[in-house]
Amino acid sequence: MGTFAHPNRFIFPWLLAGSAAGMEAETDCRTGQQGFCRANSTACRVRVFWECLYELNELEYVPVKVRGHFDHTKELYVLPRSPVDPEKEARNAGRIMSNVESGAHVITPFYCTDLGITILVNRGFVPRKKMNPETRLKGQIQGDIELIGLVRLTEPRRAFVPENNIEQNTWFYRDLDAMARVTGAEPIFIDADYRSSVPGGPIGGQTRVTLRNEHMQYILTWYTLCAATSFLWYKRFIQKVPF
Repeated sequence: MGTFAHPNRFIFPWLLAGSAAGMEAETDCRTGQQGFCRANSTACRVRVFWECLYELNELEYVPVKVRGHFDHTKELYVLPRSPVDPEKEARNAGRIMSNVESGAHVITPFYCTDLGITILVNRGFVPRKKMNPETRLKGQIQGDIELIGLVRLTEPRRAFVPENNIEQNTWFYRDLDAMARVTGAEPIFIDADYRSSVPGGPIGGQTRVTLRNEHMQYILTWYTLCAATSFLWYKRFIQKVPF
């Protein structure tokens, strides 16, 4: 008399595999939504700076609104940098060589009148010939203004990147603690958006979004679990290989 196979022995592995795939898909979807929101900051709700002051470490690339005035006497220069121009980069896609203008990002202390603290604002790109503030006096904004910028965190020095030369005010990477010490600001940093640009001043909107996707380990885990479960089920119940 043949042995009757209980339906659950077939159903359970499929449920397990399906659950793994479903959980992975949900994780993947959530990751994509977060990446899209941050990479397309205009799609995110602009946060009022003082409302999220104590959670900034969790808000990289999120736009915040600040109000205050610049202290142009303490500018910092991060270089070498090339201007972010999505349209031009799209036209040059696939080219081995392209004409890219080299320059620097101008980092300026910004006193927030509502909070009574000074933060650091990346006003944007200037070509090398305009690094000297005397050559762009028209763009040195005076008085209180309101601007929107993306929260940025400190940046570790990567391999082959030179050390920052603080004495010569030459910065190669974003070291918030060192920048704060030099300028007397808090170690809080935002990239001003393109709308902050003024004639004769730096060109805002210079953020290159690099999302650190920590969900990748979950994606690999769930897909691996799903594949392993399906393989074991196939070997056990289709090929009837004993374990």
